[in-house]
Amino acid sequence: MTTVFKNQQFQHILCELENGIGKLILNRVEKHNAFDEVMIAEIIKALALFAEESQCQMLILKANGKHFSAGADLNWMRKQAQMDFEQNLADANELAKLMHDLDKFPKPTLVQVQGAAFGGALGLICCCDIAIATPKSSFCLSEVKLGLIPAVISPYVVRAMGNRASRRYMLTAERFTADKALELNVLHEVIDDLDAASQPIIESLLANSPQGMDWCKKLITRMESGEINQDTIDYTTDKISKIRVSEEGQEGLNAFFEKRQPNWHKDNNND
Repeated sequence: MTTVFKNQQFQHILCELENGIGKLILNRVEKHNAFDEVMIAEIIKALALFAEESQCQMLILKANGKHFSAGADLNWMRKQAQMDFEQNLADANELAKLMHDLDKFPKPTLVQVQGAAFGGALGLICCCDIAIATPKSSFCLSEVKLGLIPAVISPYVVRAMGNRASRRYMLTAERFTADKALELNVLHEVIDDLDAASQPIIESLLANSPQGMDWCKKLITRMESGEINQDTIDYTTDKISKIRVSEEGQEGLNAFFEKRQPNWHKDNNND
């Protein structure tokens, strides 16, 4: 276990890092892991620490208790109702930073979902690279029931679900099942045993080039518009050329031709 979190005091989350695997665990069980300003600030801080920690090769986002997250905390929402515009803007910017930091996290992210995943929780899921959930998980974009909109999470949810599905589920605020979330591309897999299902994914990620996965995430983001023009072609040829001559690129190619494991492979890094 690394000492990266030794002096950190968190109220609503837990952080672990072992054998290259970081774990950010929502731990506000008595409130069904509902968001408030404290939890948001703690997740932002934890993401920054994990991002900077060289021992962290990937990050698992999960939650203790029966539910992944019930969405916004009621007391936090009461505070928002009493805030003026500037205060609400600052508050919303913190949530926006959280979503952005998770979406742009430089290492692979895997989210494990059980129980309810409502409101902002759906944003967290859609910001992660890989998402798996139990069959009994349920999802809801309930904001319009309260006279609100899922504004801050919408870029990530719409990207995952698509515009057509987002129109339905953001407007109706109806609950949908894990199977429906799988159909809507919110999830990659629905399975009873989340840890067992995660294991082959973890093994695959830990075997890959850290730099390669970081650059791959940036590449995918750049390709989101779907537009293929000269700028796109120039970007892709520049990136493949740079990574071929980089230290990790050279190591990966040489390891392949020499029929050995590359130096980032976990079997070569056991202490």
